[in-house]
Amino acid sequence: SPRFLAVLCRTIIRYGHTMTKGWKGYKAGGFYDELITDKGSPRTAARQALRLLQSLPEEDMDSRRQSADLAIREMGISFTVYTEGGNIDRAWPFDIIPRIITGREWAQVSRGLQQRSRALNCFIDDVYNQQRILADGIVPADIVLDSPNFKAPCVGMSPRYGAWAHICGSDLVRDQRGRVFV
Repeated sequence: SPRFLAVLCRTIIRYGHTMTKGWKGYKAGGFYDELITDKGSPRTAARQALRLLQSLPEEDMDSRRQSADLAIREMGISFTVYTEGGNIDRAWPFDIIPRIITGREWAQVSRGLQQRSRALNCFIDDVYNQQRILADGIVPADIVLDSPNFKAPCVGMSPRYGAWAHICGSDLVRDQRGRVFV
């Protein structure tokens, strides 16, 4: 309903700030919105989630957002912004409204994430073994070998299943048409 969308718009966090204007004039501004189409209607995959969110009172949505923010701060979930002036830790931005994607889209994203994980592990394996990426000048050797994160005792090692990075974070980015890139 229009009332729900206005409430939702006032209470959710998007792109690092609270949206306070009414939903009626909401425009994605050239960005793809996973929940709402350019015409202001719910996307097919998001309809059920929007119905659930619609059943929650405005105060409940705000309370859930505040609880999520507090939990993130208390658990110390953060990321580092690397700048020339130093490294700054920031609280992880978290949107309590889930990103809704279709099964077909997830299959494509999943393949991209698997590819990225394989590439990362191949890179690390090469750095600690053949070092072709360094010899070919693709990555400057001094950046890798002089890094405090480079562990010389690992040279010549090959972990089981080639899994150097058991856990990694990958960014997912959408373009203005809604295509996801890993």
